[in-house]
Amino acid sequence: MLFGKTILITGVASGIGARTAELAGQLGADVIGVDVREPAAPVGGFVKADISSRAGVDDLVASLPQRIDALCNVAGLSGNTGAVSTLAVNFYGLRALSEGLAPKLREGGAIVNVASIAGYGWRANLNRAASMVGIEGFPDVARVVADHQVKNEEGYPVSKELLLLWTQRAARQELFRSRGIRVNAVSPGPVETPILKQFRNVLGDARVDSDIARVGRAGTLGDIAPVVLFLCSDGARWVNGANVPVDGGLEASINAEVLGF
Repeated sequence: MLFGKTILITGVASGIGARTAELAGQLGADVIGVDVREPAAPVGGFVKADISSRAGVDDLVASLPQRIDALCNVAGLSGNTGAVSTLAVNFYGLRALSEGLAPKLREGGAIVNVASIAGYGWRANLNRAASMVGIEGFPDVARVVADHQVKNEEGYPVSKELLLLWTQRAARQELFRSRGIRVNAVSPGPVETPILKQFRNVLGDARVDSDIARVGRAGTLGDIAPVVLFLCSDGARWVNGANVPVDGGLEASINAEVLGF
């Protein structure tokens, strides 16, 4: 279902992005990889870019071909560099890239956002999330963080809360809807990636260990990449505005506890 498709994947230098790019190539896709660092293994075409600023996003979009079938927004920071940089990459840069790339995405194409179980609290924090998502364009992120009183240790979960809310909004956004572009999210639980240690530093060992214990093991790159690519395929042509938990049942376990069933 991916043979002959051109798929743009951010964050290809390591982790989920690297595995997604590798698998996409094995499934017959033409891969364009994006990262701030050169990947150790070849990924088809590669563009070095930084999406943490409007200028970086604009330069990247201008360098890309005129037709792309799917965009996989995998690149992200763990939160260890503070709320401003984390939100700049994980949400505002990601959103700017998606919107800037929309004219180059084919009709019926797809955008897949890698979110996280860490964004689970978007409903409880809906007012804040809606306010931050409602700021159009690529804002002064430091000012946004200050205005919404986001603490540095909250940067990662808040970025994923915004991403989950925006995924649902974008599925109805005329920019994408008018051309049949689907926008979905995948939410992993803890995954054995090179930055898992950073997540432990940000979220705390107790939180990470508890999440792993609920489902028996941490996820692997091979658990996540196939679901991301399924959402890029025509097999998911009637899936839009959805968040797919790829977490071994972690969200189900948390729902049972929080909702009391």
